[in-house]
Amino acid sequence: MSTPPDPAAGHSRILQVIRDIPRGQVLGYGEVAAKAGLPGRARLVARLLGGNDDPDLPWHRVLRSDGRIAMPEGSRGWREQSQRLRAEGVVVENGRVKRSKPARTMDEAIWGPG
Repeated sequence: MSTPPDPAAGHSRILQVIRDIPRGQVLGYGEVAAKAGLPGRARLVARLLGGNDDPDLPWHRVLRSDGRIAMPEGSRGWREQSQRLRAEGVVVENGRVKRSKPARTMDEAIWGPG
């Protein structure tokens, strides 16, 4: 009989991935989950960030997969996330960060798309 996975271990891996996002860069919720070894768990990442009370966690570097800020436009959180990203040199236009699509294969990562 196998032991069930420890949710706290997954949570700590997600938080570590977020801490490791370099200043001036962003990741999508799904990318954070995948890097934490939890592919398909983007909503878990969002829930963890929603309950975050660590002022040092760079939560502002996590966006929706399309580069948009997930909070309601014009809300205090939306404004704060925009300001924090801009302070790091990230270009935010209308609540969105333009991102290049991540490479799907190693060849694409090295040589570029098709």
